[in-house]
Amino acid sequence: MKPFDPRLLRHASAARSTLALGAMLALVQTASIVGFAWFLSRVIVGVVEGQSLAGLSPLVVALAVVVLVRGLTILLIERVSAEGAARVKSQLRARVLDTIARRGPSWMSTRNSARITTIVGSGLDALDPYFAKYLPQLILTALGTPILVLVLLSQDVASGITVLVTLPLIPIFMILIGWATQAVQRKQWQTLTVLSTRFLDVVGGLSTLTIFGRQRRQVERIRAVTDDYRTQTMSVLRYSFLSGFALELAASLSVALVAVSIGIRLVDGELGLAVGLFVLLLVPEAFLPLRNVGVQYHAATEGVAAADDVLGILGDAPGPAAGDDALDGASGPATHPGRSSALELDRVSVSYEGRPAIADFSARFEPGTISAVVGPSGAGKSSIVSALLGFVEYEGEIRLGGADVAAAPLRGREWLAWSGQRPGLIAASVAQNVTLGDAQPHAETLARALRLAAVDVEPELELGVGGSGVSGGQAQRISIARALYRALRRRCAVLVLDEPSSALDRTTEAVLMRGLREIAREGCAVVVVSHRAALTAEADVVVEVGERAHV
Repeated sequence: MKPFDPRLLRHASAARSTLALGAMLALVQTASIVGFAWFLSRVIVGVVEGQSLAGLSPLVVALAVVVLVRGLTILLIERVSAEGAARVKSQLRARVLDTIARRGPSWMSTRNSARITTIVGSGLDALDPYFAKYLPQLILTALGTPILVLVLLSQDVASGITVLVTLPLIPIFMILIGWATQAVQRKQWQTLTVLSTRFLDVVGGLSTLTIFGRQRRQVERIRAVTDDYRTQTMSVLRYSFLSGFALELAASLSVALVAVSIGIRLVDGELGLAVGLFVLLLVPEAFLPLRNVGVQYHAATEGVAAADDVLGILGDAPGPAAGDDALDGASGPATHPGRSSALELDRVSVSYEGRPAIADFSARFEPGTISAVVGPSGAGKSSIVSALLGFVEYEGEIRLGGADVAAAPLRGREWLAWSGQRPGLIAASVAQNVTLGDAQPHAETLARALRLAAVDVEPELELGVGGSGVSGGQAQRISIARALYRALRRRCAVLVLDEPSSALDRTTEAVLMRGLREIAREGCAVVVVSHRAALTAEADVVVEVGERAHV
């Protein structure tokens, strides 16, 4: 594991300011350490030599000021580190969530959602000890330790050389123990991910498990993973204690060598008392930051491991980075051509990891018509929808009103309204779910969207997490109403519905088709992906994936 990953500077601007402030405070703290040792040694020598209190007063006042400065500096370092950790976590979370949104459901379908949730949630929270404890000591080691060694060499060459020879022993112990700790820490992190995944799977499928009488078997599996995680955690603690012991032993022996050398030379008269005391006070401070780096290394490894996974997601993300101007909406003909614009797909091909999902697909969807896209499972219908939404990279052209829609960013696709196979409802009222994304909901448009989608529940009804509280068919109709609301509110040129009637009966399906016909008559191109024969029969155009469109 790298002590500091430079990718943090690229993806989290708060890391740059935290490092800069940390470096400034580290220099102030180093100066206060030198000042403390200097003034304290002079006060002690003055007392030994019998100087009066009046003569020692300036030194005592200076010593008190230095102690106050050092204390305030330590408090500022802790505050800057804590605030920096909060800002970095916020920026990383925002970027990874934006990256997931840009990659879309197609990318998420190949990943473990529980693992990503763990990484973005509790994983990034573990960055707190990294920024609050590990990173300040790392900065102090990089800046303060060389300065302290130079001061020691200027005051006592023998002691400075001893420190230079013994100081590398601590990094050697850190590296040797760190290799073993990193492997154990990685296993602990992987075990936590497995535990989170299995627990989420059990919770998600608990009703099915209960029906088939298999709910009890999952208890033992979760208990086994929990015990494994406990074992891995104890292994990390054992390595932490071993590391702390080794570092303390190496540092103590190094300081003892300097102390014995100074003591012998003080007795022989080769070294003055003031210089000897100054060096003795300063030597432990030279070793302290490096020792603390080793101690705090173990507290930071979990957060750094999670940050490495997050940076891995961000590092190979396609398209513009989060926060770029390209995501703020774009001008141009592809942003919102308006109604009565034909949607054309010209030789569109989509591949996943080198495997073609759809090849050379061409079709034209006219405004004012309902087009049904049909084909067997796996033929690439969902890939076509993902290409329209901008969720996957594709070859070929998608044009609307003659303009290439690839010129419009994801958030600039004002011309498109969409409802997927999964409702994607949130814990809010039905009305809030339908008007999602509208800062100023329009009551009449909401009522019309609910009517066209045949939604038979009250708009004020509060839904639970994931849309719980309504049936599968009702949830599907609420999702369709959301797409209809967007199409009506923003006068979208294209409305795409993926399997809109899979959970509906024939009567409700007929009502929905009448609603879609009403939208189509207003100049919207309605594209429906469906296996239902009744819905296909009502369409104006049937497009078979891989075949030419026919009426």
